[in-house]
Amino acid sequence: MSNSNPHIDRDLDLANAARGVWLVKVPKYIATKWEKAPGNLEVGKLKIVKAPEQRPRVSLSLSESCLILKEPNEGAIPRDHRLDVSTVTHQTLGVFSHSVPANLDAVVPESEKLCLEGRIVQKLECRPYADNCYMKLKMDEIRKASMPVRQVQQLDRIVHNFKPVSDHKHNIEYNETKKAEGKKSRDDKDAVLEMLFAAFEKHQYYNIKDLVKITRQPIVYLKEILKDVCNYNLKNPHKNMWELKPEYRHYKEPEQPAENATD
Repeated sequence: MSNSNPHIDRDLDLANAARGVWLVKVPKYIATKWEKAPGNLEVGKLKIVKAPEQRPRVSLSLSESCLILKEPNEGAIPRDHRLDVSTVTHQTLGVFSHSVPANLDAVVPESEKLCLEGRIVQKLECRPYADNCYMKLKMDEIRKASMPVRQVQQLDRIVHNFKPVSDHKHNIEYNETKKAEGKKSRDDKDAVLEMLFAAFEKHQYYNIKDLVKITRQPIVYLKEILKDVCNYNLKNPHKNMWELKPEYRHYKEPEQPAENATD
């Protein structure tokens, strides 16, 4: 039975546990250059100068092949940088690597490896020198950051994608319906009542839409007449339906079954 849980125990290679490594923080523009560089390209040189009774001085100089890796309209970046060194004393930091086999279908497949590559003993902060190249770079960054995201653009031709709609579909339909109802002529009240009484002789309950179709009267005018002769039900089972008031009803009473005669 295979275990589908990805958090399973694996062997950790501790062969390099005693090796000390550096944790280097570089500016974003350097990290971008290094991400674009191919694996076989030299991106820079690290120089360490040791003097008696002084802390070692560490500097980084980017290579020419790295500096030419830039996008169109991208400005120049500084070549030389210094690295400020600090010792890690109150933290335990390590560098780990996780290798996954490339060919899982091999006859003898390789297994995944999890290794401790070393323990971080020093942190280095990569800082550029305040020369003209760096100042120009910072000024360009500040100018780009201050530019508004939305800008006004003058159009020299009609853009049909953004052409405003003179009227919306639902507004047109509403106006047409309103005009159609307005054109309905109001019949005499007595004539409307005759149509209503004739309809209620067939059925006891009607909704307003059916009564509008039967009488062909404007709905506002029809409701005024219905309020005089009908009741509007607000409860089930005939909710939202109209029925005649008791004084206008002429329904036949159900016939009572005749009693059986006894001898």
